Amino acid sequence: MTGWTALVLAGSRPGVDPFAASHGSDLKALIPVGGEPMVRRPVRALLASKGVAKVRVLTQQTDRLAAVLPADPRLTVEPSGATIAATLAAICADPLTEWPVLVTTADHALLDETMIAEFISRAQGADLAIGLVEARPLLARLPGAKRTWVGFRGGRYSGANLFALGSPRAARAIELWRSVEQDRKKGWRLLAALGPLGLLGLLRLRSLDQTMVSIGRRLALKLRAVEMSDPLAAVDVDKPADHSLVEAILAERAR
Repeated sequence: MTGWTALVLAGSRPGVDPFAASHGSDLKALIPVGGEPMVRRPVRALLASKGVAKVRVLTQQTDRLAAVLPADPRLTVEPSGATIAATLAAICADPLTEWPVLVTTADHALLDETMIAEFISRAQGADLAIGLVEARPLLARLPGAKRTWVGFRGGRYSGANLFALGSPRAARAIELWRSVEQDRKKGWRLLAALGPLGLLGLLRLRSLDQTMVSIGRRLALKLRAVEMSDPLAAVDVDKPADHSLVEAILAERAR
């Protein structure tokens, strides 16, 4: 096999998800977006991507998600772990994993082939790469956007739900993530967990790239930040306002 293995994280947390329930479902991945289950959108984009050889959807509800996804020999729906970090740690430890691995989420409803091509091209060769969007282009495109920002010298950044795991060595970073997973929406906590080097980024004394290089040295990994050209790469469907925004963007595209 040549090309990337794509993982789509489509699991759910224990208990009732009020956001999913408000759309008549108990699974966030099945919330309708643009007239179809949300999970279909990133999966379809990945299957259409020339750089992706295989797509693995990871969820606790394998039968239900498989029923709404396209039939394609490159696509599998598999059980996920209890948490995202546990799921990725298992992937890194599995000797059958085919590298490199692209990771995204079921709520990345605006993901498209152009975003995928840009990210995997620029992530190639890194042990771990993280897709990010800088605040200025996103706020220019969506002035009212509410995002979690992490500031560095030269800009503020938000995650794009795109990660590249280039080798089993990425497990070192996954273990760190696992230790702060409950706070993964709070970027400052992750930086603080990295010690003084991370805090230099938090205090805006270093640029994003300088911080990544320093953290990479600490973890003995080649880390890379990939700043995405399309600010819509930072838009996921995580709450009702996001859903309304994505529906409006899709309606605009349809016109």
